[in-house]
Amino acid sequence: MLEKLPEVIGHALHGMRAGLDKIIFNALGMRRGMASIVLTSVAFVDHAPLPPRYTADGEGVSPPLQWDNLPAETTSLVLVVEDADSPTPNPLVHAIVVGLRPSEGKLDEAAIPSRDNEGAAGLHVGRNSGLQAAWLPPDPPPGHGTHRYAFQLFALGGAPLFSAAPGRDEIFNALREHALASGLLIGTFERPDGSIKIKEAAPAGPLATG
Repeated sequence: MLEKLPEVIGHALHGMRAGLDKIIFNALGMRRGMASIVLTSVAFVDHAPLPPRYTADGEGVSPPLQWDNLPAETTSLVLVVEDADSPTPNPLVHAIVVGLRPSEGKLDEAAIPSRDNEGAAGLHVGRNSGLQAAWLPPDPPPGHGTHRYAFQLFALGGAPLFSAAPGRDEIFNALREHALASGLLIGTFERPDGSIKIKEAAPAGPLATG
């Protein structure tokens, strides 16, 4: 994956980013109901850094989430987590979960399966960009700058049928048909730049005269 790229590649790709306009929350074209869901986390605040525990620098488990202000007609919820700053044509998908029950109001820490973690029983998890039904811990290329991870929650009406491990395209098509409202929470993470900085020599002063 992209996190294994050497720093020189990260620097070269610094200006190449998928963009926030391409995350599902924005690409879906919703107006009524957009951002009406209140999506929060006790682990981080909107547009603040993700604690290392939830990234490849730590245990790599999924963070806890809470939601409120759902439409009364909501029958289920879909969570999609995307990296808006991945140097790819579309945002990198870090997690998909479908069939969340509105009444639960939250998703516990480590609920999504990840490395060395089985996750919560009964959770319907879709495919991330690594083609795994799991949480893909943030780990952007060194030297590429700050990445914004968009936690997107969608309220659905009706009862769309999803495959065993739905991917981004399947989710997008289902949301176009059934989405009632959406919520967005952004956490950031930056892979430290470990390259050695060479200081420029200070300009020589006037020669001493004696």
